[in-house]
Amino acid sequence: MDSQSPERIVVHVDEIKKAPKIPVSRRDLLKLGISGAAATTLASIDALVWAPERAALAAPAVAPSDIQFDIGNFIAPAQTINGIQFRFGPVYTLFLTARLNFTPDRNDQADMANALNTIEQVFPWSPSGVFTFVAYGLPYFRRIPSSLVNSAMPRLLSDNTRFALEEAVPAPTDVTPTNGIVKATFNVNVLIESNDILFTIRSDSLNNAQNVANWLQGSNNLGGFFVSSPNFAFNGLVTFTTIRTMFAQMGLPRQIANQNNLPYAGEINPQSPMWMGFADQQVSGSGPAAITTFAGNASAKFTNKVAGNYFDNGSMQHLSHVIQDLAQFYNKDPNKFAGAEPYTERVQYMFRTDPIPSLGNTDQFTDGGGQGFLVNDASIFLKYQAQGTTEAAQTAASPNVVNDPQPDGSGRIPRMGHLAALQQLSRASDGTPLHIRNDGPGFSAGDVPNGTAQPKLQFTVFMPTADLFNRMRAATAALQFQKFETGKGGSTTGTVDADDNGLERFLTATRRQNFLIPPRRNRAFPLVEFT
Repeated sequence: MDSQSPERIVVHVDEIKKAPKIPVSRRDLLKLGISGAAATTLASIDALVWAPERAALAAPAVAPSDIQFDIGNFIAPAQTINGIQFRFGPVYTLFLTARLNFTPDRNDQADMANALNTIEQVFPWSPSGVFTFVAYGLPYFRRIPSSLVNSAMPRLLSDNTRFALEEAVPAPTDVTPTNGIVKATFNVNVLIESNDILFTIRSDSLNNAQNVANWLQGSNNLGGFFVSSPNFAFNGLVTFTTIRTMFAQMGLPRQIANQNNLPYAGEINPQSPMWMGFADQQVSGSGPAAITTFAGNASAKFTNKVAGNYFDNGSMQHLSHVIQDLAQFYNKDPNKFAGAEPYTERVQYMFRTDPIPSLGNTDQFTDGGGQGFLVNDASIFLKYQAQGTTEAAQTAASPNVVNDPQPDGSGRIPRMGHLAALQQLSRASDGTPLHIRNDGPGFSAGDVPNGTAQPKLQFTVFMPTADLFNRMRAATAALQFQKFETGKGGSTTGTVDADDNGLERFLTATRRQNFLIPPRRNRAFPLVEFT
């Protein structure tokens, strides 16, 4: 990670080219079954969003990939900010979950295939149109004859008695009735969901995305035309359960915070695409699509599937819903929570301590305290240079007097970085990331105990196995390095204070589920054709 770069390009939100757009209407959002208050909130957010003017692609006629979520050929190329390559996908992502009321048959499979093809006939396969993916949870596969599932489902190379798709489990820092974790503000037990289907709908236009979601649920209107909705919207097969909205655009979180008079609004960096003031969209932070599949690639392979198998270009897709405690993350009051959290500490929680990536500005709180590319020694657009699997252990073991001094001049155990902890398991032996994250901000009242709209992290990730995700998520919690403290977890041998351990105390995951996202060619109710 390096806040300095010989290729320093200054980009401001106001300088980015924007195209005309039609904001979504509250009325259309109400048709989704969204409550009046939530519809008002979402419509007000969309009024702030600008339509990116995306560069034309070199090969616009290329066919969609058999890896459903591999849309790299259809979105704008990476852009350089502060000498770092960032790539922004579609502004909006809707996660639409559903349960089946009975087992689909071949007619239902044909209906699903026709529905997905119809969406692509009406809307271009592009950010200005719609990308629609579909994935399936374990409840779906329990409806299919076990002999079929057992023969087709990818198995772990490390243990062929286990499948690549396993149910999600609570992370070590999630709130459960038994793990003893207590969050400072949002103390919500995590729910392991049991949906059969997950639709992931992505577009620069919330109008387009919500139109597709409405059509799947029975609106008979697609792209402004009368188009009969799929039969499963009417024949009792599907019950839709939740819809969640994610958005990702530079400067949008600060605008939403201002619009809603959030008390910490002035501390959110006005250029950042994320609530916590940094940028997750670094090109180097995600692997190629092939490495996340069951067939794998030259860098890594985790299952017994090879090219040509039924699920070869499929992946495990994890979906979670996370409340972010930004009042604590941006706290300036030394008498609240664990004390004030200046930029120099927040940047260590996100990245690492040794060396600290940026010292920010003299004012550690206004506009985040690290206005990034406006000054030479601070940035929200920080380059993360992976230091290998032992970086977290080295962080926990090494005192650092220079970057984290105590008042008496002594050093202390450095703060654990979220990304440093992640690196323990997130990369192949050649350094290639093993995952593709599509995470971004949300803002809603969903799962919030007092019913108020709060900043969210809508998180989905594509990985080769559920086992790898569960182990990677446990590594990110880094509790083996944390001193034990009642209500916060940790280890009797830990050396890092609980209040210095990454981002975990600021996050409350309220929902989790794992899905299998099949290859595009088998995306419609997989395996039903064999029943």
